[in-house]
Amino acid sequence: MTTDPTFNLADLFEAVVDAVPGRPALIAGDVRLTYRQLDERANRVAAHLAASGVRPGDFVGIHAWNRAEWIETMIGVHKARAVPININYRYVEAELRYLFENSGMVALVVERAYADVVARIVPDFPALKHVVLLEDGTDTAQTVPGAARYEDALAAASPERGFQPRSGDDLYGLYTGGTTGMPKCVLWRSEDIFFAALQAGRAGKPKAASHEDVAGDAAAAAGHVMMGLAPMMHGGGQWSMWNTFYMGNTYLLWTGRRFEPDTVMALVEQEKVLSLSVVGDGMARPLADWYEENKGKYDLSSLMAVSNGGAPMSAPVRNQLEKVAGLFVIDSFGASETGAAARQAGAPGGATRFASSKTTTVLDDDLKPVEPGSGQVGRLAVSGHIPLGYHGDDEKTRATFLIDGDGNRWVLPGDFAQIEEDGTLTLLGRGSATINTGGEKVFPDEVEAALKAHPDVFDAVVVGVPDPRFGQRVTALVVPREGTAPTFEEISAHARTLIAGYKAPKEIHFVDAIERTAAGKVDLRAAKHRAEELSGS
Repeated sequence: MTTDPTFNLADLFEAVVDAVPGRPALIAGDVRLTYRQLDERANRVAAHLAASGVRPGDFVGIHAWNRAEWIETMIGVHKARAVPININYRYVEAELRYLFENSGMVALVVERAYADVVARIVPDFPALKHVVLLEDGTDTAQTVPGAARYEDALAAASPERGFQPRSGDDLYGLYTGGTTGMPKCVLWRSEDIFFAALQAGRAGKPKAASHEDVAGDAAAAAGHVMMGLAPMMHGGGQWSMWNTFYMGNTYLLWTGRRFEPDTVMALVEQEKVLSLSVVGDGMARPLADWYEENKGKYDLSSLMAVSNGGAPMSAPVRNQLEKVAGLFVIDSFGASETGAAARQAGAPGGATRFASSKTTTVLDDDLKPVEPGSGQVGRLAVSGHIPLGYHGDDEKTRATFLIDGDGNRWVLPGDFAQIEEDGTLTLLGRGSATINTGGEKVFPDEVEAALKAHPDVFDAVVVGVPDPRFGQRVTALVVPREGTAPTFEEISAHARTLIAGYKAPKEIHFVDAIERTAAGKVDLRAAKHRAEELSGS
């Protein structure tokens, strides 16, 4: 492994700070920090953690809603050569206990609102030797015994750098929730995650050859405001933040407790936002509909683009943003295990396809590339800058990270895909969600795209429910657009014009809403349970 410190996340951030120290770096609620101010507060975090016994390679948890301190802490932990760990603020005690055990974290930064559950857990994890408490206005005296108060800790720590040399081998960790089971931590080398996910500012240019390249790009940039709508405890939020900083721009962090398109657009006008980062239809569709219903309400002349990642954006929503809102849509496919693997490529009929390459392709069961245009279904595979594996889980690592006959190492995150004749890549969906109905495989993503193309469908999710004859039957939960009352017959007939009859839903249940995670992804377990209840399965 290389020990070249050039492509270390903290080193790169410091290079940008030195290039544009007085430029606004972060806006989060009432907090506004320049690059120099953010750097100094992150230095204080790092110094405090080091003085509290945190060592290089140690895991440090962050348990909070979106706020400036989330970002300060993440940068500070990297400065100390430790590993910041994202904790989902929706987790209950059993899930938190699993994460504490799996990570072996030695320190935790937590909002007071979650102090009660943390106080119950901490005594059972002696490795967790230090807790820092973030005030959040919660009206409770609950605390964690021995916890330091965040602002007191920073006030007593040095704002100077003075850290030991870092390495491109320093770790970046990201806990990711699957459709089944407990979350797993994807471990990356710092250098690999930088090249895999944090180079958006160099699109169309050669990849950075040194930290001077990144600093030079930042110094030459105009300092635009980029707004991130995803939670920081989600990879999409973190990658949006890092990309913004490495471009020398200003990151506007959404700090609301629920997604409110009108408030988002008011901030776009107020802060002259250039680009919004969203996670799939859960965020993009309400924004697109807002545009249609509220033309002229705010001055949105600064807004030029919407960047999507972390969850699929359907073709109708993408077209709506492009044609109605006049925005440039940057749609990327990626996962915690792949980084930003590919960008959307144009396709006839509004289909969603992505660009393939030597490092992003489709492999068969023998890890051989599938023939373009053959119609063969294989597994999406990414090589090059990919993770080391899953922390503490050798079995899952061996099942997901494979070496082909030529010695190339690939990550296969579980998505089925095809390579089209023109070389573009069509994603079909997660293997774990594939529906087997009478021996035929149905990919829910394909069916959902057909349903969402109907003008009366606002949202949809497709799952398989038990069927005594066919094993599983294709079942959809559909949220109608306000003021419409579509029928099963109408939706089914429409779907059959776009997909084969056996793929069309055999049942459609019209619901008020589809449950989503805090990051905007569909909660597949909740959707499957609800569909089975409504189907009487």
